[in-house]
Amino acid sequence: MQADKTDELTPDLLPPGTRALRSEPLTGGVAHTIWRVALSDGREVVVKGGHSVAEGFFGQEAESLEVLRDVGGLPTPRILHVGPHSLVLEALNSELPDTPRFWEGAGRAVAALHGRGSDRHGWDHDGMLGLLPQENAWDEDGYRFFAEHRIVRYLREPKVEAAFETAELRALERLAERLPSLVPEAPAVLVHGDLWRANIIADFDDQPVFIDPAVYYGWAEIDVSMMYCTGGVPEEFFAAYHEVRPPVGDWRERMTLLNLREWLCVVAHFGAEERYVRLIREVLKRFS
Repeated sequence: MQADKTDELTPDLLPPGTRALRSEPLTGGVAHTIWRVALSDGREVVVKGGHSVAEGFFGQEAESLEVLRDVGGLPTPRILHVGPHSLVLEALNSELPDTPRFWEGAGRAVAALHGRGSDRHGWDHDGMLGLLPQENAWDEDGYRFFAEHRIVRYLREPKVEAAFETAELRALERLAERLPSLVPEAPAVLVHGDLWRANIIADFDDQPVFIDPAVYYGWAEIDVSMMYCTGGVPEEFFAAYHEVRPPVGDWRERMTLLNLREWLCVVAHFGAEERYVRLIREVLKRFS
């Protein structure tokens, strides 16, 4: 998810003792603005900031980046400063090398991340996905966790209630109950949680680096489905991923069902945008 924001780059968003020599806004961010900044101490950094963002928001993102790197072995940008209203990261390659080698490396990296398992689904505290809470209460049952905390929780959001008829909301609840008959049983693994093309960048050696996570332990195919359904990801990513983690059955057939969480989250943020409402209705029609 992303939206255009127009927050001002103020001195309190920068690392202490520095000032901005020049800056340029970057795309992305639902709740904040992103800038590439040349600092007075000679460093070039990326600043994510917004004074309307709740205190602790960027601390959670920093924690997720550290978990991906230290627990999951996934390359992430170096964290330079965490403030009440900002997160400052090292600036990396501004161009994404859209090559088979790059995407194969990204696929293998995500597959390795998914090798870190847990006996429970969830996390030790709730997080954020965009501006809304990501519910992470521990549960040993993956079907129940996904149904309650990744589908049904969004059906209570005002913009989702306004976008769908009551009968459609009830049909989504019934679909959530039927997950055991639609999705193969799978263990809980460490997931990025918000994995799509825009959240993969490159270092200066053209190796993949991962940003903007919302980590928890859940089904590996949640990450795969988002990469598949949001578009722009070449086949090399999925082929390399499945060389490490072979799929069960026809994995493509269930991608839209598993990406239901993402589309509901978009509607919960932005309201009844025609494309996303249509996609959700198509999932209902196909799997009901």
